[in-house]
Amino acid sequence: QVQLVESGGGLVQAGGSLRLSCAASGNIFSFHTMAWYRQAPGNERELVADITKSGSTNYADSVKGRFTISRDTAKNTVYLQMNSLKPEDTGVYYCNAQAFHIYWGQGAQVTVSS
Repeated sequence: QVQLVESGGGLVQAGGSLRLSCAASGNIFSFHTMAWYRQAPGNERELVADITKSGSTNYADSVKGRFTISRDTAKNTVYLQMNSLKPEDTGVYYCNAQAFHIYWGQGAQVTVSS
């Protein structure tokens, strides 16, 4: 059973930075894509960024130039570096891993105050 454990969420002022981590219980190269999604209160879950096995990355327009997704294969961990945070970035951030099945972490709360 694959487990994804997020960490690094918290409360930050607008303009600040946070780094989220997602530690996978297995080899992250067993997933063809890993991603970060977020869900704000009253909204649907949306894709923030993803990274494929080949290293290609993709970002939502709202975070381009501010967020960076990366991975450390030795640690089986995927990161989301979030800079220049805005109040509209507030939400629960979920790690996602895609193989034959789709796996989700438990979520990490990010709150950006104005």
